[in-house]
Amino acid sequence: MSKRDYYEILGISKGASDDEIKKAYRKLAIKYHPDKNPDDKTAEDKFKEAAEAYEVLSNPEKRQRYNQYGHAGVGGASGGGGFGGGGMNMDDIFSQFGDIFGGGGGFGGFGGSSRGGGRRVMRGSNLRVKVKLNLQEVAKGVEKKLKVNKFVSCGTCKGSGAKNGQLETCKLCGGSGVQVRTQQTFLGAMQTQTTCSGCNGEGKTVKDKCNTCHGDGIVRAEEVISINIPAGVAEGMQLSVGGKGNAAPRGGINGDLLVLIEEEEHLELKRDGNNLFYDSYVNFADAALGTSIEIPTVDAKVKIKIEPGTQSGKVLRLKGKGLPDVNSYGTGDLLVNINVWTPQHLSAEEKKALELLRASKNFEPNPNRKEKGFFDRMKEYFE
Repeated sequence: MSKRDYYEILGISKGASDDEIKKAYRKLAIKYHPDKNPDDKTAEDKFKEAAEAYEVLSNPEKRQRYNQYGHAGVGGASGGGGFGGGGMNMDDIFSQFGDIFGGGGGFGGFGGSSRGGGRRVMRGSNLRVKVKLNLQEVAKGVEKKLKVNKFVSCGTCKGSGAKNGQLETCKLCGGSGVQVRTQQTFLGAMQTQTTCSGCNGEGKTVKDKCNTCHGDGIVRAEEVISINIPAGVAEGMQLSVGGKGNAAPRGGINGDLLVLIEEEEHLELKRDGNNLFYDSYVNFADAALGTSIEIPTVDAKVKIKIEPGTQSGKVLRLKGKGLPDVNSYGTGDLLVNINVWTPQHLSAEEKKALELLRASKNFEPNPNRKEKGFFDRMKEYFE
C-alpha cells in the first residue's frame, strides 16, 4: 500500500516554513497522543504517521530529497528491506522529538510520567554505505546483501553492559535521569533541571561491568544486511534502512543504515531522468536507401527500421524502453539519435561514383526538388 503525502498528513503546503511544520506536527501529536487516546490503534497509527512526516520535513536535506524523489528519496519505498520511517516506535518518537513535546515526552500535562520522566534514551549512530548499480539493476530493482562492520548488541550481557545482566537505579537521580537544583535569587526560588551526571540521563547504572563489552553493551562485529532497492533509483539518491545502523549503548535505539546510490556508466546508453539515449551511426547508402539496424536496450538488442531518405540528426523514439519512475509514475523512453557517417577514405572507383551522385540534383540539400535519370546514370557507370 502506498504511503500518504507527508505534506497532506500535516495539512500544510509545500512552501510551508519550519515554524509552520512544527506547529502542524505539534497540533496532530497532541490530538493523537497515546496517553490521550489509550488503546486506540487508529490514533496510535496517526501519531506515528505524523511523527514520520515531521521527521522528514523538519530536516532540510531530507525535505529536499523528498520533494525531488518522493518517498523513495528518504527511504519510503515500498517492499522489503526495512526502508522508511514507518518502523518508528514510541521510543523513537519521544527520544527524537522531546523538544516538541515540551520536555520529558509529555504534552501540556499528560504523558510525562508514563514515559519514564526525563530519562534519556541512548541512540546509536547512523551508518552510511555506497551501493553501485548497473543499468539493468536500476531498471529492474535488485536485492543486495551488504557486509557491514558496525557496533552490535553484546551477546554476553544482552546489551545491558552489566555482568549479571541487571542494572541498578541511579542513586543521584533516583532513576529519573535528571537532577533538579533549587537556588535562591532576588526573584525568589528558581529551579533548574539538568541531565544527571551519575547516569548520563539513563536513570540506570552498571555496578559490575561485562567483561566482553566493558559496560558499554555494544561490541564491534560484521553483519550481513539484505536490502531491496526499488527500480528507478538514481545517482545520489539516499535510502534508509531503519534500525540497521550502529547499536546504542545499553539497549538504546539503533541508528539507521543510509544507502547512497551510485550508477555504473553504461557503455552505450546514456541516462537523462527516466529516458535513455543512444547514438546510432549509419552509412550514407543505408540512410538514402533505408535499412534495419540493431540497437541495444536495457534488456537485449532490438531491430529498428531506418526509412529511406533519413537525415542525420533524426531522433527515433522507442516508447517505454527507458527506465521506470521510482515513484511508479510510468516508464521513460529510449531515444535513438541517427548520425549519417561520412566516409573519410575512398578508393578511386568510390570517388568517381560520388562525383556522379554529386552531379544529380537529388543530392542538392533540398528535399522538395526531384529529378529523373539518377538511377539510369548509376546503371551506366556500373555497366
